[in-house]
Amino acid sequence: MTYLFKRRACIWLVGLISTLGACTSVGPAKLFQPQSPHDRYAQSLRDAKLERTALGTDWITAGNRALKDSVLINAPYRESGYFSADKPFAVGYRLNGQRGDKFIVRVDVQGRQAVQVFVDVFELDEQQSPNLLESAQLATNPGKEPQVVLEVRRTRTHLIRIQPELLRSGRYTVSITREPILSFPVLGRNSQQISSFFGAPRDAGKRRHEGIDIFAPRGTPAVAAIDGVISGVGVNNLGGNVVWLSDSKHNQTLYYAHLDRQAVQQGQAVTVGDTVGFVGNTGNARTTGPHLHFGVYRFNEGAVDPLPYVRRGTGPAHQTLVAPESLGDSIRIAATRAVVRQSPNGNAAILRELPRSSAMTIIGGTTSWLRVLLPDGAHGYVASDVTEPARRSLRRVPLTTPTDLLETAEPDAAVVETLSAGTAVDVLGVFGSYQLVRSAAGMLGWLSRVSVSR
Repeated sequence: MTYLFKRRACIWLVGLISTLGACTSVGPAKLFQPQSPHDRYAQSLRDAKLERTALGTDWITAGNRALKDSVLINAPYRESGYFSADKPFAVGYRLNGQRGDKFIVRVDVQGRQAVQVFVDVFELDEQQSPNLLESAQLATNPGKEPQVVLEVRRTRTHLIRIQPELLRSGRYTVSITREPILSFPVLGRNSQQISSFFGAPRDAGKRRHEGIDIFAPRGTPAVAAIDGVISGVGVNNLGGNVVWLSDSKHNQTLYYAHLDRQAVQQGQAVTVGDTVGFVGNTGNARTTGPHLHFGVYRFNEGAVDPLPYVRRGTGPAHQTLVAPESLGDSIRIAATRAVVRQSPNGNAAILRELPRSSAMTIIGGTTSWLRVLLPDGAHGYVASDVTEPARRSLRRVPLTTPTDLLETAEPDAAVVETLSAGTAVDVLGVFGSYQLVRSAAGMLGWLSRVSVSR
């Protein structure tokens, strides 16, 4: 009867929650600012009183925890993982962005049913408080591009939160790459041909370099780095033949100087790749080789470093994903000691130090760094080369008294099965005062160490 009640309740929740994504409820505090899809979904849970249920509370808690327990990564990065219908899931990633960067966040989900995935990108202020910049509700339906693009406005740490809707299971892959906001302004060249950078001293330190110099043969086309309108064509002492390109999308103007000659007129509309002039050495560059001086001038701010705007992108993420069939598997520490780190690299903060045979579960990651869930609910990353599958028995021991096989390594955990005295169990791993065991019937669970005869 209990099973039937739970099943009927779950079916009712599925039917109710499936309609929540289309609901929009705006409270008084939200009247004058748009809600993100994640906010609307959370509000619809509250409107339906589902935040009072364990499932609804856990979903909201998981989303908030992902903002605090985010992991620091460097783009490009990708990892895979698994989320289950019976346990709300969210994950957060932090990465440093410079103004001029463009981050592409892609989330691919494979499951039996279509899944709505909420992606939110925040900028962290000086107090590390998150301010929402971009948000989306990505559908895993065929034909829809499951990605979010963010153009970095300020040089700060950014946080990406990914959370699927309730009562859905699936395997996910998240990939984060970085590209420049602008196209490169010299045809056939890239940021490797930059030889003089922003801020370098000029005229014996009397002024600073307000751009970057890109060397190329005389006559090489200098091209529009963004769609815009030519706001100026002229000649001056420093720049020689110059062109100004207004980039209203980003509230800035692009400056092309030392041109051999110009190829546009003031007021002309251009698109990315159109020729605006040809590389030369006019102006105060007469004693140097032909090159383009390229500058970015922000409205009401002045010159800013153009390099992040045009430097080469990171390309696709190259990390090899953890094998799908290993997601959810139990593993154990194979070395004398090992550490659990906050992020997937050897310099990340250490969250926990574990002795040999400590057991944990793979919930995602890459072949080099496994994202693991510890029996006490903590999670982090462990280097894969210090682990082994928790399949081979460490030892077989008999039980001296009837003993409850527990679902988790906690004293108040649910009982999976009561094992009779004399039953032999295989010990597969340890955690604190508990041992992960496998019964003769193949059932996995946890036993207190004091209940296991040595």
